[in-house]
Amino acid sequence: MRFLRPDAVGVDTDSGIVVGIIIVAAGTGSRLGHPDPKAFVPVAGRPILAHALEGVFGSTERAQVVIVAPAEWAAEARELATEVAGAAHESVTVVIGAASRQGSVAAGLAALAPGIEIVLVHDAARSFTPSAQFDAVINAVRQTRAGVVPGLPVADTIKRVGDGRVTATVDRSDLVAVQTPQGFPRQQLASAYADASADHTDDAALFAAAGHEVRVIDGDFRAFKITTPWDLRRAESLVPVAELAETRTGIGIDVHAFDTARPLWLGGVFWPDEVGLAGHSDGDAVSHAICDALLSAAGLGDLGSNFGTAEPRFADAHGEVFLTATVERVTAAGYVIGNVSVQVVANHPKIGTRRGEIETRLSTCVGAPVSVAATTSDRLGFTGRGEGLSVIATCLLQRNQQRRFR
Repeated sequence: MRFLRPDAVGVDTDSGIVVGIIIVAAGTGSRLGHPDPKAFVPVAGRPILAHALEGVFGSTERAQVVIVAPAEWAAEARELATEVAGAAHESVTVVIGAASRQGSVAAGLAALAPGIEIVLVHDAARSFTPSAQFDAVINAVRQTRAGVVPGLPVADTIKRVGDGRVTATVDRSDLVAVQTPQGFPRQQLASAYADASADHTDDAALFAAAGHEVRVIDGDFRAFKITTPWDLRRAESLVPVAELAETRTGIGIDVHAFDTARPLWLGGVFWPDEVGLAGHSDGDAVSHAICDALLSAAGLGDLGSNFGTAEPRFADAHGEVFLTATVERVTAAGYVIGNVSVQVVANHPKIGTRRGEIETRLSTCVGAPVSVAATTSDRLGFTGRGEGLSVIATCLLQRNQQRRFR
């Protein structure tokens, strides 16, 4: 997903981004019995907003993301967005919220770039909304050009009451419990907000009050709203075991053919008497495999998606350039590298003759122990025929326990 800088207001973009996602995170945590704003109350050690951003950033749609936060928490919101999205992405727009939810959404609308055509409004408190729900709302708005809200059938029997007495049983067959994100054509939503003369409980109600159509699509039980301490306990149960363990593993594989016209850089060191490797950069398959392992473990994609061949600055770049940039991204995402293990499959060069030098060099670049081993494929396959080499790297990451928000 691509993000716009905080100063993007009023600046059109040629990136083709037409979707804006406003995350409302300016509410208090009073009903949670917590002194901090609700979006910054921790669930399994991470703020509610961080969990919400995971769903947003997992959408397949490129979008401008606007977080509406309390003034004194804007810096934390910006840091959280960087941690979840990774340093490979530009900063998310963060704006200051208002006293009411309606005012906060209006502030988010004002921060959207001119090219945005579809707007989603999402409550950070619905922090476990799956990415697929964002995609479904976007697609529905695009197809219908109407307002779109996700909803779940009402399971409980509903009673109408007055003065503490039941006056009627309500037919629940045509009722739904509405969730977020709620999606709208940008121009119609902006006009509805500009003309609004009353407060509404959600954006769909405001949109409908302006005379626009609102449609309903299937919601998701995971998109419940965290409001009470009981909701917090329910949210804890949805956090994956791997996330609670704060440990992740990654694997990376890289393959390069030999090229007699190029020098050999492998494991961050120069091999003056060996045939080089083909590639856009220096072809250092060891460094590249390590990068892929680290990026995959942190959930940041792969080498190609972070350092595309279209960027001239990476042409003929040495492996340490990619390693340094990868470590920065992994660290920004909130992880500490535990160790890296590398296996080289090749007839040559003879890794054992320079193993200590390679391990020292790579460990310095990565900031963690790197071990290197080598083997052959017993004359089988392209490595056995001496046409090239392959490298497999694995790594262990741990979430940085020092990265805590107040």
